Amino acid sequence: MLTPLARCGVAAAVLSLTLCIPSPHAHATATATAPGPDAAGAAARSAASAARTAAADAGAELVARRAAQAAGALDFRACPAVEELPPPVRCATLRVPLDYARPDGPRIPLTVSRVPATRQGGAARQGALVYNPGGPGASGMFFPLVSGLPEWERIGAAYDLVGYAPRGVGRSAPLSCEEPAAPTKGPTQVPAEPSAAYKQRRVAEARAYAHGCAERAGAALPYYTTLDNVRDLHVLRAALGEEKLSFLGASYGTYLGAVYATLHPGHVRRMVLDSAVDPDPRRIWYVNNLDQAPGFERRWYDFRAWAARHHAAYRLGATPEAVQASYERVREAVARTPAGGAVGTGELQAAFLQAAYYDDVWPERAAALSAFLAGDPGPLAEQARPDPESAAARENARAVYTAVLCNDAAWPAQWETWDRDNTELARRAPFETWANAFLNLPCAYWPVGERQQPVAVGGRPGTAGARPAALPRTLVVAAERDGATPYPGALELQRRLGAEAALVTEEGAGSHGVVGGRNDCVDRHVERYLLTGDTSGWRVTCAPHPEPAPVSLDDRAARGPGKVPRALLPPVV
Repeated sequence: MLTPLARCGVAAAVLSLTLCIPSPHAHATATATAPGPDAAGAAARSAASAARTAAADAGAELVARRAAQAAGALDFRACPAVEELPPPVRCATLRVPLDYARPDGPRIPLTVSRVPATRQGGAARQGALVYNPGGPGASGMFFPLVSGLPEWERIGAAYDLVGYAPRGVGRSAPLSCEEPAAPTKGPTQVPAEPSAAYKQRRVAEARAYAHGCAERAGAALPYYTTLDNVRDLHVLRAALGEEKLSFLGASYGTYLGAVYATLHPGHVRRMVLDSAVDPDPRRIWYVNNLDQAPGFERRWYDFRAWAARHHAAYRLGATPEAVQASYERVREAVARTPAGGAVGTGELQAAFLQAAYYDDVWPERAAALSAFLAGDPGPLAEQARPDPESAAARENARAVYTAVLCNDAAWPAQWETWDRDNTELARRAPFETWANAFLNLPCAYWPVGERQQPVAVGGRPGTAGARPAALPRTLVVAAERDGATPYPGALELQRRLGAEAALVTEEGAGSHGVVGGRNDCVDRHVERYLLTGDTSGWRVTCAPHPEPAPVSLDDRAARGPGKVPRALLPPVV
């Protein structure tokens, strides 16, 4: 999720006092530690934080200037086999400071991929279009592959398509917080309503995960932040030879892009922000994650309503309530006897969370439930069983996700706060509330003593509520029923980016990640904006993309190469 989402207290003290080093990345930083004994001490800490921030920002500007001046700052060659990126994609490595306050200090590698503009049909090259798929913790290295898809033909003719793995992700100084084999043993049994004892077990696991992050990352842990990701993006822009950034960001990538636009408005050319995070500093990140619960509940209802409309195909029930009852029967069964020996209630929940993200998976998930209830657990086991070969990648994504979100803002440090808020929320949105809470709970015990105060998107640094100077037209894209990034966040992002921000809404739809092959109307708006800089208006709407047709698992397996749905960008997260 924006989820695969504390302070330096007892947990950190048990580890080592050296782990409680202050983060140097906080614009107008707020600490998550207890208030100091006097106002003078607080003022001194605030001044020191401001000085560290200024040093890091100055370091980023210095590194960006050097990258812009260096011939061949990015040496693109055939991609290493581990990337699984065939020609014409080429790869390079960009080295950036771990700590921008020490621009000549230790450096980390960022992997970058690119396909040059094809200039097909005589199109003029418009520069590089950089993509971030979100997470945080997701890699965009695959992105240049879309140059071969018909939906991207005109954009790929005008732009170099550039992907990269942000710091901590993939081969970009990879971060992990535990042995990747640990979470793949399965099956995992998760109660529908967590008991007090189960909650305490998850609290202990969250503490242990935070401990593992500190133990494995050491002194580098505070440097996985949104502000450091913005600084890396600033250097990447310069290394690509671009004075101004053209950017496509999805999910968390919208927040990354919005913070970049706020801090570097003069370096923005075109910016598409797809499936927008609510950037209100008061919601980053604890409240944003609470907001997801009712959003996922709506999408879970949408899936059940769709399955009910296709009762003749799946026999799961003719109403959403009847489909819920069918799901509960499956849940009870895998709680007793895991499907395929590996799929318990935890794996079942994770598989069907995908149905709340993307309606593309509705037919296969409904068919798997249907087959299970008919006595065949194989399809469900196949769809929900974790892949041992991807365990390291999953742990890497989770570690980066956790580190960035925990470092980015102060989180409630008392379990009682989490328990109260999520108990109340689960009464009206039970589908994903507790799973989301436990995923983010390491942030309550995070062993970094100083957290950022989130950047006020839409305001220049050092001002109160002022609009960014010289920010050109940007384009926000959102699905009205998106659960992961609820629609009010798109409205808030547009408001903060000002009158030059346009919004395209896919009405009545909820798949997360709208751009790139799902909706022709949305894609026409995005293509027009990227190619001309123009939009159709301040707020425009598109009809929803068609719902998936009900098909059996046998039907899906039998479809030939010419009969599969057109390719989409890989799912944003």
